[in-house]
Amino acid sequence: MFAGGLRREFETVGSHEELIAFSRDYCEYAVSEFELSVAFSRVSWEVSTRAKRRAAAVKRPKVSETAVGDPIDWSERPTVAEDGGAPTCTVSLSWRAFESFDYEEWTATLRHELVHVEQFQRFGTTDHGPAFRRRAAALDAPVRVRHFATPAYLLTCTDCENVVARRYRDCKLVREYESYVSSCCGASLECESPDGAASDG
Repeated sequence: MFAGGLRREFETVGSHEELIAFSRDYCEYAVSEFELSVAFSRVSWEVSTRAKRRAAAVKRPKVSETAVGDPIDWSERPTVAEDGGAPTCTVSLSWRAFESFDYEEWTATLRHELVHVEQFQRFGTTDHGPAFRRRAAALDAPVRVRHFATPAYLLTCTDCENVVARRYRDCKLVREYESYVSSCCGASLECESPDGAASDG
């Protein structure tokens, strides 16, 4: 399917099944377009309605003694699939993120997840390290995917005014922010909700 057809498919998604179908179609297109090494027979898909911050994630079994950059021989691993290949990993898609992202941001998110799948299938693990960053740049994918939920609290440095933390619920940092200093300037923190109301601390 060409990119134009994919965009039309994206615009008509109205159910979890359709989101999975579109995302799989797009990923198959991206694998061909960007020459990724991904075995889709070893990828399952799901939609999460509970995720509040992450747009998508790759769920995978933990494999010991692995490192990005060291190719893995799956036939020598206890987690190996019956046919001697990589075990199945699951791409979990957030319905809330899909509802708040446009086509470009959603497909960039999918390319980000494809880098994780490719790394897992090749190395048995994945991270956001230098190899990931290089691969993501080649795919025009973000290294970090935007949080789609609005944080309940923003903690800022009182010196440089940069946001140093975002919190989505009440926690010790929010309640006791006056006891902390920023990592950027070592200055005190200010805690506000995004609408500008200061926290009582």
